[in-house]
Amino acid sequence: MELINVFDYEMLAEERMDPVHWDFYAGGSDDEVTARANQTDFVRIRLRPRVLVDVSTCDMRTSVLGTPVSMPILIAPTALHCMAHPEGECATARGASAVGTLMIASTVATCTLEDIAQAAGGPLWFQLYIYPTREVAAGLVRRAEAAGYKAIVMTVDLPVLGNRERDRRHEMPIPPAPFVEANLVGVEKTGQEWVPLTWETVDWLRSLTSLPIILKGILTAEDALLAVEHGVSGIVVSNHGGRQLDSCVTGIEALPEIVEAVAGRCEIYMDGGIRRGTDILKALALGARAVLVGRPILWGLAVNGAQGVQHVLEILRDELQLAMKLSGCPTLASIERSLVKLT
Repeated sequence: MELINVFDYEMLAEERMDPVHWDFYAGGSDDEVTARANQTDFVRIRLRPRVLVDVSTCDMRTSVLGTPVSMPILIAPTALHCMAHPEGECATARGASAVGTLMIASTVATCTLEDIAQAAGGPLWFQLYIYPTREVAAGLVRRAEAAGYKAIVMTVDLPVLGNRERDRRHEMPIPPAPFVEANLVGVEKTGQEWVPLTWETVDWLRSLTSLPIILKGILTAEDALLAVEHGVSGIVVSNHGGRQLDSCVTGIEALPEIVEAVAGRCEIYMDGGIRRGTDILKALALGARAVLVGRPILWGLAVNGAQGVQHVLEILRDELQLAMKLSGCPTLASIERSLVKLT
């Protein structure tokens, strides 16, 4: 079977994976309303294509916090990649570098952040949980700096774990045996593993590092303004893939108000529900500098390791290029708010 879109990868990945591990990747919280809405909310956005524009060439190159990337498509931080493929996050990093884009490595990875950096041929950011203690998190930041990571992406929407009923029905521990949280080997966990998060936590993180700080998990203009006041370099508009608070707004729904509030004072990215190049085009038109892709990357990894990750990214890149050409947008700068209509 020729794999021509990310849904083909989804179907094949589900066939190949352990059902318990598949549910961990695929599941949301509660009734999974938000997990589904992350995709369906793109449907209500219509494109208003322009014609008679020279689109014989199409340039998708951009930069994120000054780092050049070949396209505005980045790899979102997701956990436990070795459940999809034995080479785990190292294979994911190779897939990202093969197409010239950036991967965000998770705290809860099954390869160490140092091994991921060694495998990667391109830029990396490090996603940080303040977990299980501030001291451990500070050590992870120092390790990321030493390994050459270019930014810290602090997840802010997980003060406690969401009600992920698929995992509860499987009685799945995190991580399941024989997998390990490679960055936390030897770390003693306490009964209270989630450190309370406040805006002071952002200030504390800022005191630790000179690396740019990005906050992942913001969904309101109010919090976006506070993020700017606390000196962050970027915001990821995200609801954690629908895995935390069910029935909350989606990334694409929240994006316009956050872009308006921030008014260019930091870079804005979004994730959640990206499955087609037209989804990416809509997010860019609504003000995102780039999008983060999560689950489809895991599908590619499960099907064919690094080459599968590379191919998923190539599919999305090619779909975005086609959508740009058919919309009369030969460059990223030509993608304007007027391209989309909310229905």
